[in-house]
Amino acid sequence: MAAKRGRTAQRLELGLQLRQLREGCGLGDRGGGLTRKQAVQGLRISEASLLRIETGALNFRNVGDLRKLLDKYGVTDEDVIESLINLNKESNQQDWLTQHRGLMPPGLPAFVGLEPESRAMKVYHPTLIYGLLQTRDYAVALHEAHKAIEEFTSEFIRNSVEVRMKRQEILTRESPVRLHAILGEAALRYPIGGTEVMREQFAKIEKLAALDHVTIQVLPFRPGYRSTSDFAILDFGKDFPPRVTIDTPWGPISTSDKPREVDRFTRRFDVMMAAALPPDETPEFLHRLEREI
Repeated sequence: MAAKRGRTAQRLELGLQLRQLREGCGLGDRGGGLTRKQAVQGLRISEASLLRIETGALNFRNVGDLRKLLDKYGVTDEDVIESLINLNKESNQQDWLTQHRGLMPPGLPAFVGLEPESRAMKVYHPTLIYGLLQTRDYAVALHEAHKAIEEFTSEFIRNSVEVRMKRQEILTRESPVRLHAILGEAALRYPIGGTEVMREQFAKIEKLAALDHVTIQVLPFRPGYRSTSDFAILDFGKDFPPRVTIDTPWGPISTSDKPREVDRFTRRFDVMMAAALPPDETPEFLHRLEREI
């Protein structure tokens, strides 16, 4: 059974269709499509807002703006117009993320909304355990360690941990997301929360790595290429173009679906995958670390 589509997927579909209509309307220079700047002329939405709509980060607050845009694109088929209006309406309804958005770092709600819609994910985390693999105690200890620096409130920590645990359901649901994670050795050696927390964390990684749809590799301390930043590549199958998201100190920043960027980070991942330990060596590596702590 396929997972139910979320609001993010509906916004992605709306944005993708609008971008295709804009680029294929034949009203631009030399008979090509319109630029975003040309498309919003005379409308109440900005070029930046149209970009966010086309990338699935936003929908129309006023359906009149959507109708005017479709008219500008030369769309006259009422069935098409109504289907896009309904898609815009449905994507504005609340989902489970709504209650958490106000306490999430900038950029994170959009990424969390994308995760359940993906068919497969490739992620690299050099210094910390990836969120989908974390135990509750590890997640709490990680936030507590940053509490003074980031001025986290207890409410923020509780909210963040609950969101993280909820996100992990994509690995255990029917039709789960296929995950291939590369963890830097530093992510496994960095002590979070003490010995028992780390032992429990190692056990969870080993348990998840045994699942058919989860692959976990360790990139050990040895010469070879490695990226300095966390990143995730999301594959949506035939539904939408793949996307790459890069972590920064200010939260995840999506580079959208630009093929050049996605290909660049895919090559990075492939090089590190070849340099990492084979997946079947992950349990023994974890056991060795556990004996050392």
